[in-house]
Amino acid sequence: MDRLHPIRLEASLHEAIWGGQRLERDGWKQFLSQDAKIGETWETEVSILAQNEPYAGKTLGILVEELGEALLGKQAIAIYGYRFPLLVKFIDASEKLSVQVHPDDNYAAQNEGGKLGKTEFWYILAAEPGSTIVHGFKAPTSSNQVRRAIEQVELEELLHEEMVAAGDVIFVPAGTVHAIGSGVILYEVQEYSDITYRMYDYGRLTAAGTPRELHVERALDVSHYDVSPQVKVKSVQLSDDQGHVDRCLVACRYFLAREIVLRQERDSHGYMKGETEGSCIIVSSLGAEVQVRYGDSLDYSEKLARGQTMVLPAALGKYSIEGTGKLICSYVPAPGDEAWQLWEEQNRRATRGT
Repeated sequence: MDRLHPIRLEASLHEAIWGGQRLERDGWKQFLSQDAKIGETWETEVSILAQNEPYAGKTLGILVEELGEALLGKQAIAIYGYRFPLLVKFIDASEKLSVQVHPDDNYAAQNEGGKLGKTEFWYILAAEPGSTIVHGFKAPTSSNQVRRAIEQVELEELLHEEMVAAGDVIFVPAGTVHAIGSGVILYEVQEYSDITYRMYDYGRLTAAGTPRELHVERALDVSHYDVSPQVKVKSVQLSDDQGHVDRCLVACRYFLAREIVLRQERDSHGYMKGETEGSCIIVSSLGAEVQVRYGDSLDYSEKLARGQTMVLPAALGKYSIEGTGKLICSYVPAPGDEAWQLWEEQNRRATRGT
């Protein structure tokens, strides 16, 4: 097999009625239009192009077809099959998002043509004072009660709102009714799925003056009606070595996300090293530009700038990351993954069987 290389990607930009310009204003992205209301950037969309050689000009989807298990990894294939497993996004909620819910894999497979459901997590990057998210209900309820509240435009009275701040981690299992409030910028990792059932949208109209489409019956079919067991989850410190701190932010069968903080020690940059095994690793830089080194002697390198995302193929092998700032590294964990076990011990109430 030819030598594998990291795949640096150029995200796709997605406008939304609730989006804005803050991802550019805060230095995460560059937009071509100053009028665009960008709500999301999709960092690992399969139609986007690789930016670095030898993959430049090929889409992530084509690379999945060409490289197969060497890119995806056995564990990712065991859970997701031969498709790219995770979709990573930056989200700017300049206005509040609709109240929505995602199905689990079983419901999606039976009712959405074999597609995946969606479990996700949010890492809050910035939040204006008083900003909130919706996560479940204030008290146990029922589909009939929720249906009546939607019809009477009173659903907000049933929803649990929680204030958020930068650094908060929110786990959103499939079936959790949720919404991102205005003033929040976040980083999201999710199963690679586009299924969203919009339950309630505050009477908001599209640019054409028509109500936005709702999917009430399907939303009611898949929602959990108990109280959210845990909204903000606790990260678990895995190591605090010279050069970096490693924390597990969230873990479930679909993904495990780690926060790596590279810190400068005297005259040297921060530094971490690892080895890919079983799953590709998605790396996003939330700080300054870093250098990703790879190869048997770590003699190859690629740069990763703030707000950029890179995929490390499962068969890449040894790698290191040098610089300062913060990274989020996400992958599909194997059963028995130590970080997963430690995280679950701290956050059993949050998992709902995931």
